[in-house]
Amino acid sequence: MALFKKRTAGKPGEWFYCLEHKKVEEGPECPAKNRFGPYPSREEATHALETARERNLEWETDPRWHDTAAKDENPD
Repeated sequence: MALFKKRTAGKPGEWFYCLEHKKVEEGPECPAKNRFGPYPSREEATHALETARERNLEWETDPRWHDTAAKDENPD
């Protein structure tokens, strides 16, 4: 057992979405690896998974992300 427990950092009024417990938290209760945030409001934290899905779709379809010209120039 550790003598000193490392506490999660956060400010009052920051909202997070815990991926492990599938719930919104005010201030980080869970480790950073298990949460999205911070969000400025509870409402935005509630929609964290939708926001992540939208951002992932934007990144996957961004023409700058998939540089096919560089692959064509280097046949190795």
